[in-house]
Amino acid sequence: MGVIAAVLFGIAFFIHGSNTSTNVWFSPESLMLAGLTCLALHLLGVGTGWYARRR
Repeated sequence: MGVIAAVLFGIAFFIHGSNTSTNVWFSPESLMLAGLTCLALHLLGVGTGWYARRR
């Protein structure tokens, strides 16, 4: 989930920096919110897999 959040933040940064016009679903703000959601889920432990729980 942390990697997905980083990718979403990177795409949002690129779209914002290039002033590309996109629809509502791919706007930098919506990608930022999706990245923050993935980051929050990562911090909660979602998506860590079974290996991390065995340790």
